[in-house]
Amino acid sequence: MSYKIYLVEDEENLNDILKSYLQNEGLQVTTFLNGQSARNAIDNDVDLWVLDITLPDIDGFQLLKEIKEKNKDVPVIFISARDQDIDRIIGLEMGSDDYLAKPFMPRELVIRVQKLLNRVYNNDKVKQVLIIEGYTIDIDRRLVKFNDEVVSMTSGEFDLLLLLINKKGGAVTRAQIINDLWGDNYFGSDRVVDDLVRRLRKKIPELKVETIYGHGYRLSC
Repeated sequence: MSYKIYLVEDEENLNDILKSYLQNEGLQVTTFLNGQSARNAIDNDVDLWVLDITLPDIDGFQLLKEIKEKNKDVPVIFISARDQDIDRIIGLEMGSDDYLAKPFMPRELVIRVQKLLNRVYNNDKVKQVLIIEGYTIDIDRRLVKFNDEVVSMTSGEFDLLLLLINKKGGAVTRAQIINDLWGDNYFGSDRVVDDLVRRLRKKIPELKVETIYGHGYRLSC
């Protein structure tokens, strides 16, 4: 399962750091450095917004209002350097679900995002069908299609594909792959992972499975 997060933060360095932390949790993160670019994406399907109040072009409260007018149920976390009770109250009254004052540790945002997603979707929100780089991936049926043609895939190859998707943008070690696919009682060479990756790349060449030498693999965003 991979949730889609929209992050609106005009401080580029902080934006990059928060994106990296969230992606390392297997979340799909799209970032915006100003309010107008975020406003242009309001019509898109997204699971959660992380929204800075103080933006260079559009007031964060106005952006929140427009987001909620489009989808009143989508959760929103406000972040702000102003740390004023009035901002927190106004944000909550307008429909935000949480408020985080700067400065904060990136890990704190990750924890709040995870808890909010779990609460809102009750751990039951599963994207049964994903479309990535032209591939249609039906999770429930364990089926992959490309140009309406079924891609023949073993159970292990499909499990590896889902693991890489759920960790999209983040690195996955050989040990993690072995543990997820074969369990912690597996005995044997970790080269079995390399062979599995080789076969997966051959079957889905449009997906960029990168090798991180000495570490593992990553599905490029």
